[in-house]
Amino acid sequence: MVDATKPIRRSPRGAMLGGVCAGIAAWAGWDPSVVRVAYVLATAFSGFLLGLAAYAALWALLPAAE
Repeated sequence: MVDATKPIRRSPRGAMLGGVCAGIAAWAGWDPSVVRVAYVLATAFSGFLLGLAAYAALWALLPAAE
């Protein structure tokens, strides 16, 4: 279940690149693999550039977890 009061943070635990997908998964209470697969599919169907730009923006904007 998503806790809307808990902030989204990049997670170094389980991170493969920048921790964005792992952080979103931790916030939503999902498995990081599910978020990664959804991200890859969304990026592939959007023409790659939009997905890469979104990941870079989230990497820059989301604070790292302590």
